[in-house]
Amino acid sequence: MNRILNIADEFYVNANLNTEISLPSERGTLLHYFEQIQKRYPTMRNFYARERGEFVLEEDKDSGFYRWSTLEPKRIASGWVNPSSVDDAMDLHRLVFEMIPYTLNVSTLDCESLNLTYGFDFIYRGNHQELLAEALGYSPAMERTRTVGTKLIAHDYSLTLALEEDCRTQCRIHVEPRTTAYQIRTEEYGEEPLSVYLTVRRYGSLDPGDSYVELLNRLYARSQELIDQFLIDQFLTPVQQAIAIK
Repeated sequence: MNRILNIADEFYVNANLNTEISLPSERGTLLHYFEQIQKRYPTMRNFYARERGEFVLEEDKDSGFYRWSTLEPKRIASGWVNPSSVDDAMDLHRLVFEMIPYTLNVSTLDCESLNLTYGFDFIYRGNHQELLAEALGYSPAMERTRTVGTKLIAHDYSLTLALEEDCRTQCRIHVEPRTTAYQIRTEEYGEEPLSVYLTVRRYGSLDPGDSYVELLNRLYARSQELIDQFLIDQFLTPVQQAIAIK
């Protein structure tokens, strides 16, 4: 897994739990939750509130390597930007999901979805749409449409797969270019990130006897398989190589 650490300009591993019932909002409960995270990671010392009841604890971002954790009314999330290893990033997420049944009184019934996401940002000054067409190609049905217009403005690279028969565990791969029609028309491009995301998601309440940490570990194992089977060779490496030859 660690061979993906340096394939993009920026790499991050995020995990989040979406709940059916609103999370506790008492001052003491919220501070106790973040204090437990800070005990494990003392450099996470920047604490602040955003609009709509979102609270954030994070490290300084100046170095480009930082952890963060957030609480929203119905969402618990954590992430590590440019981690030293994927396993280290997972340790942060395991800590969060180990704590929440006790610090936030989150039952395993109260799971709308649990998501593990890998993000890869490639900085490229140019037309992201054309770059993706060169790197990833078109489906045969779309190839002939290139003769209709003069410039490619948008092309969607996204798919979702069921990983089990009941469709409760899914994998989504999404490529997000950030080139606008205005930039294509004027040919004035900024150094915008072209992002590739892999998300493994489990919907619904957990089975009796299961735990959030155990479910997270299963999603992690499955994501390792998906990254090794096709994400690196079919998505990440082609994008990296296309940028390198520009």
